[in-house]
Amino acid sequence: MAFSELLDIVGGLGRFQALQTVALVAPILWVTSHSMIENFSATVPSHRCWVSLLDNNTAQVSVPKVLDPGTLLTISIPPGPNNEPHRCRRFRQPQWQLLNTNTTATNWSEAATEPCLDGWVYDHSTFTSTIVTKWDLVCDSQALKPMAQFIYLAGMLVGAAVYGPASDRFGRKLVLTWSYLQMAVLSTATAFAPTFPVYCLLRFLLACALVGVMMNTATLLIEWTSAQARVLVMTLNALGFSFGQVLVTAVAYGVRDWNLLQLLISAPSFLCFVYSWWLPESARWLLTTGRLERGLHELQRVAAINGKRTAGDTLTIDVLLSAMQEDLSMNQAPSSLGSLLHTPELRLRTCLSTLCW
Repeated sequence: MAFSELLDIVGGLGRFQALQTVALVAPILWVTSHSMIENFSATVPSHRCWVSLLDNNTAQVSVPKVLDPGTLLTISIPPGPNNEPHRCRRFRQPQWQLLNTNTTATNWSEAATEPCLDGWVYDHSTFTSTIVTKWDLVCDSQALKPMAQFIYLAGMLVGAAVYGPASDRFGRKLVLTWSYLQMAVLSTATAFAPTFPVYCLLRFLLACALVGVMMNTATLLIEWTSAQARVLVMTLNALGFSFGQVLVTAVAYGVRDWNLLQLLISAPSFLCFVYSWWLPESARWLLTTGRLERGLHELQRVAAINGKRTAGDTLTIDVLLSAMQEDLSMNQAPSSLGSLLHTPELRLRTCLSTLCW
């Protein structure tokens, strides 16, 4: 008898698995939201250089009333692509000669221009605030925007290398609970990042935590569900990622300020951290690491929730030892990444999993 048979005794698909799936898949919605949020929080709005005639109230007093904002823009900002106001250059001095309809392109192209030394003016009609408008990630600094996403993805890579072995050593539930807390605190702190480097650092650490949530969610779902039902629960887990994309889009449609949007998708993580204490540890991990008494307690607890208390009471330490001999012997064998390539079937599965990821 192996652990799968113990799971059949206490119930491999019942009330407990339904509750666990809901509790574990719900946070996946917010994990996806954090991964997708920069589609909205890092939007680059239309922008132009700040110019005195248009944006300085004191200077506007001396401007003739007959000159409308469009005219002032023409003499202050050179045309860019598609004849729209240039986003990154301005005239050093107002080009009043451009008010003359006979002025040719050669005339204004020879006028001296300069970068946006006094900052930019952004279009806030779609988003009232983004990280781009907060830290001026445009023109010469436009490369910093994709760098933020690169740093975030690097955090996911590091998180996968750290939280996988950590869950094998300290337990799935403990690492998952810590990941929820880390996700809640860091995602909230991101909304208050004072500088762009701090923002990137917080996003890096947040990405590490999100991987911890994803990995241990999948592990707990698999290890507490019978083999026949694992496809179902993992499909529901995958749907959580899809619905998370819809969720963050809906929230971003109603909330156009990046700070508030960040806070709204961060708040549910604190609830996830609180109720994660109710979740049982993986009995399989407990038994294979020699924590037999606690493993027995978790199995009996699940049996009670599934309405199989009597069957759960028949389990004893001796029964567990007898059932887990095969799994315990496998756990004692040395393991490495090379084990994934040991047989043709494992090589195929490793390659397919890598491509899917």
